[in-house]
Amino acid sequence: MREKQDQQVIENKTYPQERALYHLQDALVRGCRFEGEEDGESAFKEGRRLRVENCHFALRYPLWHVHGLHLAASEMTETCRAALWYDSDVTIEDCAMHGIKALRECEDVTLRRVEVSSPEFGWNTKRVRVEESELAGDYMFFGAGGLALTDVEQRGKYSFQYVRGMRAEHCNFDTKDAFWHSKNVTVCDSVVKGEYLGWYSENLTFIRCRIIGTQPLCYCKNLRLIDCTTEGCDLAFEYSTVHAEIRGEVLSVKNPRGGKIVADGFGEIIEGDNVYPVKAKLIARGKQRVHTARRP
Repeated sequence: MREKQDQQVIENKTYPQERALYHLQDALVRGCRFEGEEDGESAFKEGRRLRVENCHFALRYPLWHVHGLHLAASEMTETCRAALWYDSDVTIEDCAMHGIKALRECEDVTLRRVEVSSPEFGWNTKRVRVEESELAGDYMFFGAGGLALTDVEQRGKYSFQYVRGMRAEHCNFDTKDAFWHSKNVTVCDSVVKGEYLGWYSENLTFIRCRIIGTQPLCYCKNLRLIDCTTEGCDLAFEYSTVHAEIRGEVLSVKNPRGGKIVADGFGEIIEGDNVYPVKAKLIARGKQRVHTARRP
């Protein structure tokens, strides 16, 4: 970052105290450490238009209510909990974020080449873009909206629950109970591995994806699979309304509520003992067979 003539520059200092740089504005902070026996909190609270680079964070709540932040090449340790809350206009690049609840209630955030290990990351955030990053933690992006993920590796259970509006491309999700109660989500050219995928979702779409795991995509409304493959997907689509074009075989399908599922084959079609009417059409390409389930 080019330093402006009227910009304050703070370099190579250690800040252990409470609110060390409170309401700092139009500043470059470089090579500083936020740690020490005083165990102070909220180092940059209410900051404006800040560039923070090559810094080390070991204290709690450092970046709350900050508007206009570029955070680069910095580390947040496990003791740096709840690092960024209530912020807007944020770019984070080449950073490690390791404290619990590292990002919450923020708007207009971009993360590039970031390594995250943070349970409950990204809750209730809006308009977040993540690129070329590795994310680990349970309950990731709970209740978030307006997400865009590209080239992301994600691990952790219960991810993307209650998300409203999301597009993911070229990602690898290793998760469980992902996308529960989500709305208006599209995942393209990605691998989605985990149990009980997408239950209770609405307008969930997978395009050219590899879907792996037991009992996926039940109780869905307006579910779409386009040119996807499945592995180990048994008891799939129960009580879902679905339009699916699947390459290969589905291990088993149970009581899909409506729509059409086309696949090369079905290992098993399970019907009966249903609570709702079941009127989906199943088409097996290999056997040239159409199966329409109709149960009261």
